[in-house]
Amino acid sequence: MKKLPAVAAIVFSSTCLSTGMSSADPMTRPDQSDAEWRYTGAFYAFTPLRTRGTTTVSGVSAPVDLDLGEVLENLDFAASGRFEAWKGNWGLIFDANYYSISADGSLPGPGAGSVDVNVRQKWLGLLAAYRVANGTYGASGKRYTVDVQAGARYNSLRQEVDIATPSPTTTLGGDDSWWEPVIGARGKWELNEEWATVASVEFGGFGAGGNDLQVGLNVGFDYQPWDNTSILFGYRYFSIDYSTTLASGPFGYDVEQHGPYIGVKYVFQ
Repeated sequence: MKKLPAVAAIVFSSTCLSTGMSSADPMTRPDQSDAEWRYTGAFYAFTPLRTRGTTTVSGVSAPVDLDLGEVLENLDFAASGRFEAWKGNWGLIFDANYYSISADGSLPGPGAGSVDVNVRQKWLGLLAAYRVANGTYGASGKRYTVDVQAGARYNSLRQEVDIATPSPTTTLGGDDSWWEPVIGARGKWELNEEWATVASVEFGGFGAGGNDLQVGLNVGFDYQPWDNTSILFGYRYFSIDYSTTLASGPFGYDVEQHGPYIGVKYVFQ
């Protein structure tokens, strides 16, 4: 297959630099009641240490194998947030993600021109959740909760390359958007008054809109040194296998990433 310029491959590798996590919030605090509404808001950042896979724009494919430094060098902006509302065993989850990355470079050869790359991804998700387990474990009676989730997510992805030469500028790639179903599960286990461990898994796509499968796995900790605020951190694995055909030709993104995440969560009284 043909290969994109190196600058394009670097930018395309970072499609999921900032993605929503799944901190477990169904567990009530000592000053909360299951009978009342309880709310949490959180912001996250995911920093992939390694990104591997293949990106395709206008039928031109490029292998991807990059480290974190190469990804961050081209980052313009990234933000990810999650809001949850719970009452009893039932919850509503709103998940949002946005990032923008760009890069430019020169084509090989004298007077060959330049290349500008722009990548932007955003999604909005709405899920219903149900707490399927709420109990204690160990001799000290530490608490744990497990919940399951299901809903829908709107995705928008841009992969665009502008090649400027002595002839008119050529634009490769473009924008695409789609809806897809999402399911997931997560659990939280208390370690002491301030620390808890959290694990979650999420699956999306299932062929909807060209997204064959999207997977997110998270394992980490919830550290709460203050009454209403927690620091969240851990390790994340993410993969996506997306492909479609635009007017400009085949368009796809098939990668996997892994690395640490960190965030902050606020509990509303």
